[in-house]
Amino acid sequence: MSGIFKAYDIRGIVGKDLTEDVAFRIGRAFATFLKCRKVVVGQDMRPHSEVMFQALSRGLLLQGADVIRLGLCSTPMSYYANGKLGADAGIMITASHNPAEWNGFKLCRELAIPISGDTGIKDIECLVQAGAFDPAPAKPGILTVYDILPEYVAHVASCAAIKRPMRIAVDFANAMGIMEAKALKGLLAIDPLYDTFDGTFPHHEANPLKTETLEALQAKVRSGNCNFGVAFDGDADRAGFVDEKGEIIPMDMITALIAQSILKKEKGDIFYDLRSSWTVREVILENGGTPHMCRVGHAFIKQQMRAVKAIFAGELSGHYYFRDNYYTESSSMAVLFLANLLSLSTQTLSELVRPLQRYAKSPEVNSEVKDPPAVLRRLKDRYHDGKLLELDGLSVEFPDWWFNVRASNTEPLVRLNLEAKTQAVLDQRQAELLKIIRAG
Repeated sequence: MSGIFKAYDIRGIVGKDLTEDVAFRIGRAFATFLKCRKVVVGQDMRPHSEVMFQALSRGLLLQGADVIRLGLCSTPMSYYANGKLGADAGIMITASHNPAEWNGFKLCRELAIPISGDTGIKDIECLVQAGAFDPAPAKPGILTVYDILPEYVAHVASCAAIKRPMRIAVDFANAMGIMEAKALKGLLAIDPLYDTFDGTFPHHEANPLKTETLEALQAKVRSGNCNFGVAFDGDADRAGFVDEKGEIIPMDMITALIAQSILKKEKGDIFYDLRSSWTVREVILENGGTPHMCRVGHAFIKQQMRAVKAIFAGELSGHYYFRDNYYTESSSMAVLFLANLLSLSTQTLSELVRPLQRYAKSPEVNSEVKDPPAVLRRLKDRYHDGKLLELDGLSVEFPDWWFNVRASNTEPLVRLNLEAKTQAVLDQRQAELLKIIRAG
């Protein structure tokens, strides 16, 4: 059971690591840890999400917490409901992009502030393991049902500034993007793919980071008259995009485009994760914004955004965060801001992206190593003459190239990202870095 308590959520195989009893105990531990009295709970379309809800809510109610049941919703909708309804906690029942046999819980405090391993998940694990719950009060909590969808739809629609008709292809992957995209209805014409709920994911994994999952979307865009295509992940807190030719757009380029769109409306602080291209910082500056580099991981990004009241943040994994959604993800808002920008232009999306592709950039390269800290030490010694940053792993910047190497939280891997002003420099430096990383 201990393996289900992760850095950012609770996640495991149902019936093996994650049972009804464990879910019940998590409900009790969550209420014991937070002393919460009003909890919003949403769930995805997996066959066992209803069973998990029943068990979890029994634990919450037993501890005296009132439960506001959202029913089927996307993770961004659950975050919005947490803030909008003035709850003092929130739980989303989902295993995101994991296969069908998995499920889990994403946990939040008030105002959708995330609970991570360092800010509560480890404590909740200890309470679950020890059974150290507060005594159940004489009066249990009350269960009510609330439909947040109409308010979320109106909330997202308030971002729309579409100046000409737009048609998009959307791959829902039989998952919660079906609910998330209801916020786009009437604003954009949608050509759907896999738009019926099926938690067994019969067509493909709901993970736009895996480019093979985008093949059906690419074909759909190429066969129709679409301005672009979007693919949601399992709980719709991430989105991947393809242009009107069906070509995949790197997610940091989407960050740059959304920043450009938002900064037309309002100037302010914008965060981008440290794996992002130099272009992102440049575009934010060119459009009158204030750029901030941040470490990878939604809990860190949301915390940093709140500290300066940043208006937007983008992560290379396809998470797009908005101040106006309680500093959390909203994939439908990301789609709308991209559509806003495109509708103001006479150019196609590929034409808008082309001037942003200023540098040669590698995809993330993973290497299995025995001692990740030793790898970072070797790299720091070798590249000490560059501009060093240890915000997340090791980043080193030179005038014509940069790299970041981070250790995986869960595997004996290090992850390399690098960019250069020319392809020749990129190829040379990548070979050089991988030789050092894989040396021992």
